[in-house]
Amino acid sequence: MTGPALLWPGAAPDDPEDSTAPPAGGADDGALAPRLAAAVDAVDAPDAVFALSLGGRRLVRCGGTAPPPAVPRDELRYEIGSATKTFTATLLTELTAHGAVSGSEPAAGLLAPGRPGRASPATLAHLITHTAGLPALPADFPLRALPAWRTNPYGRYPAERVVDAFLRHRSRRRPGTRWHYSNFGVAVLGHALAAATHTPWDDLVRARLLRPLGLGNTALAPTGDGLDATGHGKDGRTPVPAFDAGGFQAAGALRATPHDLLTFLEAHLRPGESPLADALRAARRPVLRRGLGHRHVHTVAWFRHPVSGGGMYFHSGATLGQQAFLGFRPDTATALVAVCTRRFRANDPFVSTAYGLLAEL
Repeated sequence: MTGPALLWPGAAPDDPEDSTAPPAGGADDGALAPRLAAAVDAVDAPDAVFALSLGGRRLVRCGGTAPPPAVPRDELRYEIGSATKTFTATLLTELTAHGAVSGSEPAAGLLAPGRPGRASPATLAHLITHTAGLPALPADFPLRALPAWRTNPYGRYPAERVVDAFLRHRSRRRPGTRWHYSNFGVAVLGHALAAATHTPWDDLVRARLLRPLGLGNTALAPTGDGLDATGHGKDGRTPVPAFDAGGFQAAGALRATPHDLLTFLEAHLRPGESPLADALRAARRPVLRRGLGHRHVHTVAWFRHPVSGGGMYFHSGATLGQQAFLGFRPDTATALVAVCTRRFRANDPFVSTAYGLLAEL
């Protein structure tokens, strides 16, 4: 197996700084509306929303197998699961840009300064790039979560347990030598950033990310205001409880409206127009190459696949009852948000439908 090539910190950009494609004409007519409607139908979920931004113009299509809710579907907040990691990564680049942290800092030194014993050498850069040598979840997670496995397994694993599991973990691999997707690692990163800034995670995300980007309809927990979408199981009929991320907030806690998610993606498309310009540009730079011939490219925040005009950036996520897909293409000034209220199942069409649509635009 070819080991990953970790390029960050100090990675050089290799794609355009900002989207330079001209605003798209006719974003509200032509073939786009039928294509979005067809994508909504293909998802086959109680609620589905596909929201597209083309050169800054937006087109949204909603639908679903369930009766329309009292609140329009595109105004509800949806659980985005692992797509939260793109927000956490952008927060990391923002804090790095202002000198609050460095990607080369060992996380253990921030979480337990002066703690005796053999601390993990994994850095903040290792944690966000899934190269820290950590498993997907802590070793004792299944046993701890088992009583609530079908309702809210993460909620039974609080923040202090995540941190303690990391400090006790002894990896058999040196950080930076293997890529392994890890909710555990990104959760630890969130706690390390909170420790470094002496700021609770929720306050840190709001102050350094959500407010500057104008994301007023994004939350880190259920709000109780009637605007949180209700998830469903694989059958598309059985409601499931709102997701509780427990101590894994940085890896999967966010919920947002499709419009807020489009605003987030548009900031990545046009970083020069944002107060977080440096952080957004840094979030797009390739930092890791892995696989045979190092053909798989990752940025701090995104998976990056080649398309005819450059790179396509994307990330998906799922909770027990909802799914999300976020993606953008600088070459065509296009961003796509897709959300639905059904847990993924075998041969699920959700991600492939959203990915295929963005790749074609």
